[in-house]
Amino acid sequence: MSAAEAASASKGKAERLPITVSKPTPYTFDLRHLVANDPNPIETSPTESLDSTLKATARDGTQSLLNQLLTTCPITSTPQGVLLTLPAPTTILPRFKPLPTPKPPTKWELFARKKGIGKYNTRPGAGMADSERRKKLVYDQEKDEWVPRWGYKGKNKSADEQWLVEVDEKNWKKEEDAVEKGSSIRGLSRSERKDRIRRNERKMRSNERKTRTN
Repeated sequence: MSAAEAASASKGKAERLPITVSKPTPYTFDLRHLVANDPNPIETSPTESLDSTLKATARDGTQSLLNQLLTTCPITSTPQGVLLTLPAPTTILPRFKPLPTPKPPTKWELFARKKGIGKYNTRPGAGMADSERRKKLVYDQEKDEWVPRWGYKGKNKSADEQWLVEVDEKNWKKEEDAVEKGSSIRGLSRSERKDRIRRNERKMRSNERKTRTN
């Protein structure tokens, strides 16, 4: 290889720059936001263009940021790969969009605030009563809303609206007996619930008569 070819080959190879960066004034970092602040003024040279100077300054800042990340942040190896945990931020960034405006209260919220109902009730024990009331609700995935566990529009009423009911193995005998009577387990459960309601009503009337006689 001639000297000219060797010189051109050496020029074609990228120059390997040092990984240590020395500045008169040290950098300050916000590793959470991957920010390196360089307080040193940019020194221009008549022999180099401004673009080259800016590129060199940006390269030094990036190298210093990488050095700081690799030497101060904990590094762990996981099945997903090598993870580097960033610290808490030190710079408060402004919001890109303004804060969302609060929604205006509904008519019910205005009425509840005026009458002190629900969460607007300031009486002692009102918060406990509200939490107990929430325990009576259950999430209905089909309706995508919270419904009462029982009672009007309750979760227990949804079983009566199902066209297909799974029968447990231990209830097959009961199902066979119900089929002989021209009914089904769903019909029996409905009738049993109605009978239980009627029994409770009879007990309630009996208790009322006893209290009146006493």
